[in-house]
Amino acid sequence: MNEIAERLGVVGLPEPVSSLASRRWDVIVVGGGHNGLTCAAYLARAGRSVLVLEARDRLGGACTLDRPFPDRRYVISPCAYVVGLLDETVIRDLRLHERGLEVYLADPQLWVPFEDGTAFAQWMDPDRTLAGLRDLGLSQKDIDGYFAYEDLFDQIRIRLRKGARDTWAGDSPSRAELEELLGGEGLMTDVLFHASISDVLDEFVTDQRLKDALFGQGVIGTYAGPRDPGTAAVKFMHFAGEVHGEGAVWGYVRGGMGVVSFAIAEAAREAGAVLATGVPVGEVLPGEGVRLEDGTFVAATTIVSNADPKRLMTLLAADAVPDGYRRRIDDWDIRSPVVKFNAALRRLPDWTAAPGETFMARGVVNTTTGLDDAQKAFERCDAGEPAVGFGEIYVQTGHDPSPAPEGRHLMSVFGQYAPYGLNGGWESRREEVARQFIDLIGRFAPGFADCIESYEVLGAPDIERRVGLTGGHIFQGEVRPDQMWDNRLTPRTPIPGLYLCGAATHPGGSVIALNGKNTAMAILTDQSPVTKANHPSTM
Repeated sequence: MNEIAERLGVVGLPEPVSSLASRRWDVIVVGGGHNGLTCAAYLARAGRSVLVLEARDRLGGACTLDRPFPDRRYVISPCAYVVGLLDETVIRDLRLHERGLEVYLADPQLWVPFEDGTAFAQWMDPDRTLAGLRDLGLSQKDIDGYFAYEDLFDQIRIRLRKGARDTWAGDSPSRAELEELLGGEGLMTDVLFHASISDVLDEFVTDQRLKDALFGQGVIGTYAGPRDPGTAAVKFMHFAGEVHGEGAVWGYVRGGMGVVSFAIAEAAREAGAVLATGVPVGEVLPGEGVRLEDGTFVAATTIVSNADPKRLMTLLAADAVPDGYRRRIDDWDIRSPVVKFNAALRRLPDWTAAPGETFMARGVVNTTTGLDDAQKAFERCDAGEPAVGFGEIYVQTGHDPSPAPEGRHLMSVFGQYAPYGLNGGWESRREEVARQFIDLIGRFAPGFADCIESYEVLGAPDIERRVGLTGGHIFQGEVRPDQMWDNRLTPRTPIPGLYLCGAATHPGGSVIALNGKNTAMAILTDQSPVTKANHPSTM
């Protein structure tokens, strides 16, 4: 484990602020999340002098590590839980495996218990998955439909990430170019640009248990219900990566997800980037530098914002931003229905569908009362009420016991739905939301409440306050089709010398790191002698 990881990203000041301000930097990166660190690493490797300024006391943004419970031996990733989209080129270029990145594949990839005591399981071994589907008594048509459904998304992934070009690298292709890469196949195009996850499931399967087990991948992090248009594209985004050459799978990072950010930070620092935490920026002055909240001015030719775009607008003078661009950012949809439930456990829960078994602690578990209930839960959320009708559960200690005391466990739940503007406010209803989580899991694991030693509930305002993401949206904005591909924000802004590198840029949210690399490549291109000669207005 590298030094930054050992300190959980709390690197402090490498030298006094006055010393940092005495230099003129080539690039200042505002925000030390994983994308900002990635951008810094690539720019420093290219010989640029780079300063990363993070307002919080630790690096990593939403992909970090913390000690939130009374027993400080528990170390948890508060917002980012598992890895599946981290770009392979970034892993190789920055030698992240050598810097401590180690991934355990989740198996089962998905396990969903039903109230009748049966369960759906998606294993790494397709034959084992097939046997489980047969045990559920599904028709051959539905079994074939299930595998065809999963293959549809995998074929889209292969065509868009493994074909003539990797459409996540560099600028986004247009819709016409994407349709061409998909071979003009109507269903694939519909998945990418319009269909609901419910629509696509209806195309392939009839058994309601399969629909109830599979809809969740289309609503993760999304302000929508499973019947709402565009949710099929959310499922695709979450299955467009590759881990260990196994295709679109998910895994646990040894030590927790913050290790990803800390490994990238180590690569950036080794390349020469200077990393400073506890240094909030108060104003961004494009082409000049930044002014810290304490009034200190730090000069830089180029500013890169890893902050979300709405936060960035608060750091810019009104006359620095073209009206059209400001309107676009004002209209950027950051409504979040996500609430996180993180718990320290005395013991693992015992599931009715698998009594005495612990294999699910090595995979991913979804708890839900079904697709229709999830749609109703979203409608309640939209009306200002909490309705936790879906929870995706991760147990870090199933593979990696190191972040907990011996014999204890960590559980993290990615839950929906609860709005930012909760009726009555979060402080007065936090325990009610916690009880909804405990009751939902307890439906399938009776006695779950007795397993809990400590817990925290992070609604969207808590994520906003702790991580700095406006609206608490972990993807820096919705990832449905109207804010994806060439509708997503680009690294280049219309403001000379100012770039974006966060999750609001193409290819989207989650722990990808390609956003940061894409921005670094755009800056290096714009600053190359040939580019400056041909396009002097770019800088």
